[in-house]
Amino acid sequence: MDIKDDIKPISYIKSHAADMLKRVNETQHPMIITQNGEAKAVLLDPMTYQSMLNSIGILKVLSQSENDIEKDAVISQESIFADIEKKLKTLKGGASKSR
Repeated sequence: MDIKDDIKPISYIKSHAADMLKRVNETQHPMIITQNGEAKAVLLDPMTYQSMLNSIGILKVLSQSENDIEKDAVISQESIFADIEKKLKTLKGGASKSR
């Protein structure tokens, strides 16, 4: 699909809104909306929008992880598993006492 087909002036939206929504949802291609010849907005289908939000969330987590590594603010896998085992033993000990 040619991107030129996905760029529409705001005047087009006023008379073809339902058609544009149908097209965006069927093709999952965003439409760029212009005003006075300049891009002013992008129309997306909900699935594409949610996918973009999910991707941004993953990128934020990766960036935070890289910052933690650079600051040496990390915990070893062995340490995490040892803490989990300790907590599980404590929980199991408490559960057997209550019986």
